[in-house]
Amino acid sequence: MQSPFVHPSAYVDEPSSLGEGTRIWHFCHVMPGARIGKRCVLGQGVFVASGVVIGDDVRIQNNVSLYEGTIVEDSVFLGPSCVLTNVTNPRAEIDRRGLYETTVIRRGATIGANATIMCGTTIGRHAFVGAGALVTRDVPDYALMTGVPARRTGTMSRHGQKLGRPGPDGIMVCPESGYRYRIEEGLVRCLDLPEDAPLPSGGRDLGKPYIRSRPG
Repeated sequence: MQSPFVHPSAYVDEPSSLGEGTRIWHFCHVMPGARIGKRCVLGQGVFVASGVVIGDDVRIQNNVSLYEGTIVEDSVFLGPSCVLTNVTNPRAEIDRRGLYETTVIRRGATIGANATIMCGTTIGRHAFVGAGALVTRDVPDYALMTGVPARRTGTMSRHGQKLGRPGPDGIMVCPESGYRYRIEEGLVRCLDLPEDAPLPSGGRDLGKPYIRSRPG
């Protein structure tokens, strides 16, 4: 069992929960009551508020703030300086503590650098929010979201590769892993691995760069 690592410049208030193998780097602040799972990495300047729940194997890049009401499931990637909020209509003169809205980022999702996620939304499993996007509504599993406001511009595989149009059998194939995907009852589903299962390697594989699929 590997104990959590906390850089001397970081503050982790008690009581809080840090899972084994988690690393917290320069100038981070974890508030009391926060829960962080195993093998997570918090880059420089990350803030985690009281009541925030972070799963296992989460990677949070520099200058990200997670406010009360945020739930981050396993294997999520939060890009540098992405923004999450917890009040839709903040006013300095009005106290809305206790009215925080819940934002859920589900397993395996990626939030790109400088993207903004409006509170009260759910980002689906393995969804991919592009850099600088503004998400104002729920995002389906595996959806690629880009733009301001964000709209769906494609479908991403578990390995972060854009899937092309379905073949005659309705199946889309990831160009990196070969995993097969199909739309079932309006939702994208992986035929080779359950949505909540970890990748079979059990660790971090050396991945491939972005592979451009055929148009569509």
